[in-house]
Amino acid sequence: MREVAVRSRTIVFVLCTAAFMATLDVFVVNVAFTDIGRSYSASSLSDLSWVLNAYTIAYAALLIPAGRMADRHGRKAGFLLGLTVFTLASVACAAAPSLWWLVAFRVLQAAGAAALTPTSLALLLTALAPHQRAGAVKVWAITSSFAAAVGPVVGGALLQVSWQWIFLINLPVGILAFVGAARLVPDSRDETVTRTPDLLGVGVFAVAIGALALGLVKDGAWIAFVVAALGLVAFAVRIVRHPVPVVDPALLRVPTFVWANVTALLFCVAFGAVFPSVVLWLENVAGFSTLATGFAIVPGPLMVPLFAAVGQRLSRAIPVRVVTAVGNLLFSGGAVLLAVSASTDVDYPLRVLPGWMIIGVGIGLALPNIIAAATAALPAAQAATGSAVVNTSRQLGYVFGVAILVAILGAIDVPHDRALAAFQHGWWFIALTAALSAATALGLTQAVRR
Repeated sequence: MREVAVRSRTIVFVLCTAAFMATLDVFVVNVAFTDIGRSYSASSLSDLSWVLNAYTIAYAALLIPAGRMADRHGRKAGFLLGLTVFTLASVACAAAPSLWWLVAFRVLQAAGAAALTPTSLALLLTALAPHQRAGAVKVWAITSSFAAAVGPVVGGALLQVSWQWIFLINLPVGILAFVGAARLVPDSRDETVTRTPDLLGVGVFAVAIGALALGLVKDGAWIAFVVAALGLVAFAVRIVRHPVPVVDPALLRVPTFVWANVTALLFCVAFGAVFPSVVLWLENVAGFSTLATGFAIVPGPLMVPLFAAVGQRLSRAIPVRVVTAVGNLLFSGGAVLLAVSASTDVDYPLRVLPGWMIIGVGIGLALPNIIAAATAALPAAQAATGSAVVNTSRQLGYVFGVAILVAILGAIDVPHDRALAAFQHGWWFIALTAALSAATALGLTQAVRR
């Protein structure tokens, strides 16, 4: 019995390590944004935003088909393949000779992450006993939150050498995770999936989301919005009519699943915008170095795993929808505090830290419960696909959050009074989106807590 428990904990550790690596990369890149821009000095802020957006768009587009393919051909094989692609693409990112080569390699990274993320969660659910699954899902979510806490410091330290090291750090972690998964994690698949999902629908979806992000960051790109609208309509039609749609329409008839995805989308719009907004504020207005910014960012993400544990205890006595809504309202309140206390004379302890820590508390209460709510109501056979859908919603939120923030900020190399007004507008937008996410969180049902 003891050996089974040790093996279960080891499996959780190995699978969460991979999720940790993929999430760590996102937050490290946020801190490195300014340094990457200096290396490619001819690039505008909107061009640089594609270092983030190319990753999240490809990730969002490929998550669901990767989950479906893993359900059919084997989740362990999908996980190991994704881990390999992600690790090798990270090395390629470090060697990128230009900005657009870096963007291309980030797309490859995203393809690997899209394969390993849903399969890591699905393998977690199928490898463990039923009574262990809910706790393991929250550990998986908290691990990602912990990556957000250490990512800025790791990024700031690595940037003292070179921004290329933020990608090279994935090589040893990827090798260790691959060896552990190959030896310890049992395989699983959904025997009812016998056909390849709608790959054309995947392409249509990726083009639509890419066009929407382009329209948000480029002035006058109205044709991009037209392409996005037509693409999303075509994607919805293919979901309904294709014999093997990317998203099973049956999933969309589970109310908790639908509300969790809407909440995840809105929450991650705010989440995706708030991190780069604070990083850019500290580095470009306050004049912090990358290392100082990394340490300044830590207190907010550090609140996330702490209050994720608090939220888990609260959800035993209080409905999940209430805990999640309160977390989102705190997130909104923290953004409001950033906006109203901001000044061209940046005083970090008084004008940045309080709001930033409140945001971290709110994220800790909300994020694990949103993820758990999305997967708790689904049968095990649809675990990979369902987790892929909610992670797609999250990634779409990040894309829109970054794109809208870039559109609000415009150029950041402007006088501080103009920069102040732009950042305040960004934080008010973040506050409003988090408040909307609090409202949609009330659709999560009590069944999730049980």
